[in-house]
Amino acid sequence: MPANLPLARLRILVVDDDEDSRFYVATVLEADGAVVTAVSSAAAALEMLTKFKPDALICDIAMPDEDGYALIRQVRSLKANEGGRIPAVALTAYADSEDRICALQAGFQTHVAKPVEPDELVEIIAKLVTFSYN
Repeated sequence: MPANLPLARLRILVVDDDEDSRFYVATVLEADGAVVTAVSSAAAALEMLTKFKPDALICDIAMPDEDGYALIRQVRSLKANEGGRIPAVALTAYADSEDRICALQAGFQTHVAKPVEPDELVEIIAKLVTFSYN
């Protein structure tokens, strides 16, 4: 994998119950060098958090069973070495200012409205991870 790609070797966990959305996001991120694991539920995400040890989390909000807000609250309750401080993006169709505030209050660092352009998504992730780990 060329080291000059914006997301070279970053491990990213994508959580979205919609198969097409998971595929789109994973494809965009992998094209820019990321190693992606994509799952369809909050429960699967929590399991993968400890196994995959991602550098960033991208999560939909509207999911059955547990939504993205519930997931990020559970993640933030974890110890740092268990993934509790992972940089996290809410990638959602819920795009008004109240939704943004709810996402930030729940524990996401940023809120991005769907649909998102590939270059914009890559830039957001690259900046978020760089800022979080420096």
